[in-house]
Amino acid sequence: MEEVAVGLIGCGGMMQAHLQRGFQAVWEKGFRSFRIIACVDEDKERAEATAETIGKWQECKPQIFKTTEEMLRQEKAVQAVDIAVPHYLHHTIALACLSEGKNVLIEKPLAITLRAGRAMIEEAEKRQLILSVAENYRRDWSSRAFRWTIEQGKIGKPQKIYWLDIYERRHFWGWRDDRERSGGGWLLDGGVHFADLMRYFLGEVDEVFGQTALQEPRRFDRTSGQQVASATIEDVAHALLTFQNGVLGIWAEVISAPGAPVSRRIIYGDEGCIDLKEGLFLRDKGRVSSVEDLKKEFVVSLTSEQREQFFPLGITDDVAQEVYEFLKACQTGDRKVEVDGWEGYRSQAVCMAVYESAVLHQPVKIRDIEAHRIEVYQSDLNRRWAIS
Repeated sequence: MEEVAVGLIGCGGMMQAHLQRGFQAVWEKGFRSFRIIACVDEDKERAEATAETIGKWQECKPQIFKTTEEMLRQEKAVQAVDIAVPHYLHHTIALACLSEGKNVLIEKPLAITLRAGRAMIEEAEKRQLILSVAENYRRDWSSRAFRWTIEQGKIGKPQKIYWLDIYERRHFWGWRDDRERSGGGWLLDGGVHFADLMRYFLGEVDEVFGQTALQEPRRFDRTSGQQVASATIEDVAHALLTFQNGVLGIWAEVISAPGAPVSRRIIYGDEGCIDLKEGLFLRDKGRVSSVEDLKKEFVVSLTSEQREQFFPLGITDDVAQEVYEFLKACQTGDRKVEVDGWEGYRSQAVCMAVYESAVLHQPVKIRDIEAHRIEVYQSDLNRRWAIS
């Protein structure tokens, strides 16, 4: 089958994960129906280093470009792009590529606002192109096993979820600490992964009641310990979630909690619970299966077709799986991917609902967030980045 010509846009840390755990990993598995022919980054040295690395295992070195526009103008052969850039650039780069007929794999979150994300989805649909969101957490063995455990009724009827990530992060993290460029704090950046997992395990969220605050804006250099910046993102986010199936949830993402951290992620049913770190617990029996036990049970339950679906070519790394799925979809012309633009959009809507609710001091419906009937929190971001 025809090789897929790929361009990489943004050669920073996340793209290196896409390369090493994704593109190079599937290449080494024997899937070589692609060539990376372009690397784009405003930092020429970083682009050059990335191209050099690719050349060692791919045996042909990609061209390097400073801007997406330059790549699109000079390297017409590119058929698909992988985008890993700061959030505020997602929609402009993706729209430029989609308008030129390029399939797109893009890092989460889909866009800096939902209105920007909707524009990307509509452009992809209009041109019948792939828009895949790099949402790897649900592809992990344990996540697949947790969903299977719930579907098998092992905890009975799901009733509630507690997702608590409470700790302290005071080091400066560049653009991620600037709301104008990031769109929000860890609730959005990492939280969109968690929203996707909650939806994957329990179905769609119906209503959200949120609180957010910025309580400790100071950011410090990792080495010197000196204050180097002030953050404008929230560092406290609390939410009450009501799912469409009646499940209730408490979700907290906090990065300004000195001292003892709290990290618990537990789904309760009427017969037991899954602790995402410890495994399956049943009423009056205690723990009956560790996470490793659940993973083994899940794998044993799979048919050969299901095994190939979840672990194609025997690939178990979640980043490699999403890259392989995208490349295969580009190669075959089948636009169906597990986490398409709409899936990414719905997960981001849960995060945005927390922000919108916090601004309004009242519960909000997810359907109103998705339809842009409520976008008070997002309004200045839409204006700043000329999103209409």
